[in-house]
Amino acid sequence: MTTTTATTTLATMAAPVFFKAACPDCRGRFELASDAFRLAIGGSRRTTFYSFTCPACARPVRRPAGERIVELLTGGGVRTLRLYTG
Repeated sequence: MTTTTATTTLATMAAPVFFKAACPDCRGRFELASDAFRLAIGGSRRTTFYSFTCPACARPVRRPAGERIVELLTGGGVRTLRLYTG
């Protein structure tokens, strides 16, 4: 009986995560990988947002992020900046 052991690295196991996004300026719709987003978590709803650069018009886009969006983006590996401690 022959036994084969397969080894995988974390990089090969983790498939890229893509999120649907839209630009309010050029109205483009596209999918962006998680590394294209930045998430800032502040002490209030007004200071919690995500941002990305539109691949169509190159303008910066900043959108508010509620609890569900924060959960999805952090779960998808988006880099996060905490603007408060708590």
